[in-house]
Amino acid sequence: MQKIKSLMTRQGLRSPQESVHDLSPIESFRIPTKEDLRELREEPTDPQAQQEIINSIEEVYFSNDSFDIVKYELERLPPVLSLQELEEYRDKLKQQQAAVSKKVADLILEKQPAYVQELERVTSLQTGLQLAAVICTNGRRHLNIAKEGFTQTSLGLLANQRKRQLLIGLLKSLRTIKTLQRTDVRLSEMLEEEDYPGAIQLCLECQKAASTFKHYSCISELNSKLQDTLEQIEEQLDVALSKICKNFDISHYTKVQQAYRLLGKTQTAMDQLHMHFTQAIHNTVFQVVLGYVELCAGNTDTKFQKLQYKDLCTHITSDSYIPCLADLCKALWEVMLSYYRTMQWHENHDQDEAAAVSSVSDGSNVIGTEENSFDRSYVKKKLEHGLSRIWQDVQLKVKTYLLGTDLSNFKYDDFIFVLDVISRLMQVGEEFCGSKSEVLQESIRKQSVNYFKTYHRTRLEELRMFLENETWELCPVKSSFSILQLHEFKFMEQSRSPSVSPSKQPASAISTTVTLFEQYCNGGNPFEIQADSKDDETEDVLASNGYESDEQEKSAYQEYDSDSDVPEELKRDYVDEQTGDAPLKSISRETLRSRKRSDYNLNKVNAPILTNTTLNVIRLVGKYMQMMNILKPIAFDVIHFMSQLFDYYLYAVYTFFGRNDTFESTGLGLSSSRLRTTLNRIQESLIDLEGSADPTGTLTAAEERKEKVPSPHLSHLVVLTSGNSLYGLAERVVATESLVFLAEQFEFLQPHLDAVMPAAKKPFLQQFYSQTVSTASELRKPVYWIVAAKAIDYEQMLLLMANVKWDVKEIMSQHNVYVDALLKEFEEFNRRLNEVSKRVRIPLPVSNILWEHCIRLANRTLVEGYANVKKCSNEGRALMQLDFQQFLMKLEKLTDIRPIPDKEFVETYIKAYYLTENDMEHWIKEHREYSTKQLINLVNVCLGSHINKKARQKLLAAIDDIDRPKR
Repeated sequence: MQKIKSLMTRQGLRSPQESVHDLSPIESFRIPTKEDLRELREEPTDPQAQQEIINSIEEVYFSNDSFDIVKYELERLPPVLSLQELEEYRDKLKQQQAAVSKKVADLILEKQPAYVQELERVTSLQTGLQLAAVICTNGRRHLNIAKEGFTQTSLGLLANQRKRQLLIGLLKSLRTIKTLQRTDVRLSEMLEEEDYPGAIQLCLECQKAASTFKHYSCISELNSKLQDTLEQIEEQLDVALSKICKNFDISHYTKVQQAYRLLGKTQTAMDQLHMHFTQAIHNTVFQVVLGYVELCAGNTDTKFQKLQYKDLCTHITSDSYIPCLADLCKALWEVMLSYYRTMQWHENHDQDEAAAVSSVSDGSNVIGTEENSFDRSYVKKKLEHGLSRIWQDVQLKVKTYLLGTDLSNFKYDDFIFVLDVISRLMQVGEEFCGSKSEVLQESIRKQSVNYFKTYHRTRLEELRMFLENETWELCPVKSSFSILQLHEFKFMEQSRSPSVSPSKQPASAISTTVTLFEQYCNGGNPFEIQADSKDDETEDVLASNGYESDEQEKSAYQEYDSDSDVPEELKRDYVDEQTGDAPLKSISRETLRSRKRSDYNLNKVNAPILTNTTLNVIRLVGKYMQMMNILKPIAFDVIHFMSQLFDYYLYAVYTFFGRNDTFESTGLGLSSSRLRTTLNRIQESLIDLEGSADPTGTLTAAEERKEKVPSPHLSHLVVLTSGNSLYGLAERVVATESLVFLAEQFEFLQPHLDAVMPAAKKPFLQQFYSQTVSTASELRKPVYWIVAAKAIDYEQMLLLMANVKWDVKEIMSQHNVYVDALLKEFEEFNRRLNEVSKRVRIPLPVSNILWEHCIRLANRTLVEGYANVKKCSNEGRALMQLDFQQFLMKLEKLTDIRPIPDKEFVETYIKAYYLTENDMEHWIKEHREYSTKQLINLVNVCLGSHINKKARQKLLAAIDDIDRPKR
């Protein structure tokens, strides 16, 4: 390449760089001269040989221009130089150089025309560039003239105007920033005024404005501050939302909801609200119970505050239990009422919003409407679901409180008050969310069964004490007396009477028109009324039965005005003290005597016959029904215990007045099989016959006996052996008829008991009524039979009949003396019966049974007397008929009983004397009501008159056949 350059230099050619100075530098070269070309052509021209020489050149010579050939060759010299070798190597290099030069020269010569042509084009380009330079110079000169003459002045004015506009915008921004910085004060004022929607609206507007000017560094800090303020507003809004749980305020809640809607957190607000309600329930019950516990503890020790609610409930004392329960329910009612009013607000708000949407339905805001509709649906479902959750929390808190104290030793009225409060609470639950309050029912059922067993055991012992101290005197009540007049049965009367105000109705009288939430929505508390209702319990049960209130009875009692206090004394002693025979000791003899005279006058109006003990049992039944009515899950237990009260009273009356093995063995059927079965059942299930001391008894036996009551004993003040008093007839009438009256009251209460009795247990109730209550009137027969058996001297009549001669030969026209003696006995019986009726009204069924018993015994005594006759003629039989007819005729004047009992019994026996042998045999087989002795005597008396010995043997054999099954 250097050689080529040197050749070009020698030719004297200038490179384009030398001729055109404006072009970029180009490496100068020259065209080989003719001499050079000739020299090159003198070299060997063999192309192949020349190519071999070129190929023998080392690769390193083809590397790049920076390669130092001289240095390379010098470094290749051997350590020992040889001139010959050097010359040979030099010639080789020259050959290689010559070959290359020749090759280059050939190539140059080959491309020379193209080179010349290109060089001409370069020259032409140089000329064009020079012309362009001249045009640019002229253009720049003209632009400079335009700039100085026009553009600089006009555009300066425009730039200043633009700068002015930018400064005006900046001033507005600065004023807005100043306003934004002052919003903190206004936000604080609005929060103090509880204007949450306004505060949030202002804060959101400020945030929007701040985002517009976020390119200012001061605004970025303000934006952060506004976000903190918004979070602070949300916190205060959450606190405001929590206040709704205890005291709902419409305007306050409306503001809170509007605020949450502006934030777009309606659903979040509802979630928070339910959490606050749950927390409110927990905090409320804890604070109420804690307050009472600390009050009762009497010190300021804070250890109670660290206790769990469950443990705290166990520290409530018996005295503070009821007021604490009432306050607990009041507080929980406020929470539930707030929730109820919250739901009301949402229902009304949804209706108003739906109406507004329907009135403006232009389709321009469909997305927003759908979103609001979704929010409303979510809120509605959340509120409905929250009802059961909140009620469940309430139930669990009250259950924990209920089970934290043993109520078995509470007074009855206190326990009834507890039941009444819980019943009202369950009514609230049913109205609140339709719940049956299983948790509350189960907890109160446990307490009730536990309490009731203890209570019933005590009442049975008291009833035994009453019965053993009862003198079976009449308790004076007016003729219109009804158990509904007793305080214990007021709940039944109120529940049926629409005139009673709802505020005075107990929990059982659920209003069908106005719910408790509607009634107390704007004020008041349903649990405050319960506390006030206790004042009614001081009402005098018998005061409403005072005789002075009945105009028809005033004249009968004017002289006994002082006796009007007696019922009140009786009532007070029985109900408030329940001290057995204390009522009798508290009444003077004069009062008792005047009361007996009053009772005699009371016969005209047929006042109920009952004793103080009967009244006490009825009161107990009322109390039991109160508990059962309030708490239906223990209905079976209560009714079972209630039946035991009646069973024990029935058994006591029978034991005192009706048990007499001598008369029961007569076979007269005085006690029906049903009555005997009932008495045996009562004795086995309820009566402790072994006594209290039995150290050898097993644990099971001891447990069974714990449920039983010792058999009662008749008071020694009651005398049943005096003939003047008809063997205690007055006491027997009072006892038996009071039992019948008690049975009537049970019959009256049957529909009420049946309504609350579980379906599975109804057979027990039906059996109790069919086998026990209905047998009360059957006790009259054995009780009054004893009086009838002793009131008339039947033995004396037998002796008088034995002295009569019956084998007379002529028909007599005069009856025998024994008939007059018997009639005198009946007249005396009638007189003494009237005497007794002056003390105690004897009801018609009682007098009928007494007369029936006496007549039946008299007739059977007549048959027995006729059966003792050894000899008798036809005329004697006619005399028997005459005597009996005389007896019947006189007797019908003394009694109204028709027909005369056992009349056919006597007449049939007398007429059997005239029967033939065959007829008599048939008659004997049909009339088994006569004793064997009476039948045998009939056959023996007929012997010789119209029956022979053979016929006698046959008839005696027939009698023996009849008698054999009896043995």
